[in-house]
Order: sequence, then structure tokens, then C-alpha cells
Amino acid sequence: MSDRHRIAPVVNGKRYEAEVEARRLLVDFLREDLGLLGTHIGCEHGVCGTCTVLFNGESIRSCLTFAVQADGADLMTVEGLASNGQMHPLQEAFWEKQGLQCGYCTPGMLLRAYEILRENPTPTTEQVREGIASNLCRCTGYQNIVEAIQAAAETMRGIEPKPVPSGRAAG
Repeated sequence: MSDRHRIAPVVNGKRYEAEVEARRLLVDFLREDLGLLGTHIGCEHGVCGTCTVLFNGESIRSCLTFAVQADGADLMTVEGLASNGQMHPLQEAFWEKQGLQCGYCTPGMLLRAYEILRENPTPTTEQVREGIASNLCRCTGYQNIVEAIQAAAETMRGIEPKPVPSGRAAG
């Protein structure tokens, strides 16, 4: 009996066929076999969220998922956000609002934010905070991440984002 299995997931809109060991983790398949290095490996216990990908539209921890489970699945990694060389509004907002520092949590945070905005295009600050609570960031304090997600939501709805008050008088 072979412990290798044929799988055929669709990743970022492209169908792949591969043979994987039964115990191969999805995060390792994405990074090592497909070369999609945007999915990061963090705690390897499903706690931090750096390995978050969308699996049939739902965020999952790819460090807790076997590659064989992805057979026939539709997967989206952070590389799937950009289109035709253009950053997704979430990526733009994270850049403009400084929603990242070291960047390690960013791919998982972006995919979780994408899922949040797909489910609720007008989230409140509290809903964004609750939605991203499953992904840990050790650098930012989350405020800029929340602001970036809300700015992206406005952009995605076609509304020009409102400037964030700087606390300084114009002069």
C-alpha cells in the first residue's frame, strides 16, 4: 500500500496535479511543491494564523491541513489577491495605512481580511477586530491593520477613503 496520493487542487485559479505523501501538510505543499512562498509557517500548531489560506472560500490553517484534503478544492493564497500585476485594494491599503511592520503575519491577515470583507462589505471597527482576532501580530498593535481593512472596504465599495485625523492642526 502506497502512502502517496494523487491530488488535483485549483490554487489561485490554476489547476495543479501532484502526487503527495499522505502526511504532507498543505503549507509544505504550497511552499515547497508549488513555490508559493507567501504562505508563511509560524507556530505550526494552528494558533498564529500566518499560514492562513482560503479553502473553498473559508479561511483555514494550512499547517493543520493535509495536502490530500485539498484534492479537488479551490485554494487561494496571498499570491492570488493581486490581479494582472495590480495589488488588491487590501494590499494597497495595508501599504498606505502601514498595516504591516515585519510583514510575517501579513499574508494570513490579508486573506482573513479578504474573507471578512467578502462576508460583510461594511464592517464596524469592532467587527474587524473580532474578525482578525484569529491571526496574531506581534509588531503593529492592530490599529493600523484595522484602519487598512476599513479603508480597503471603502475602496472596494467605490467610496473614497476618509483621511485619518493626524491630531495636528493644518497650517
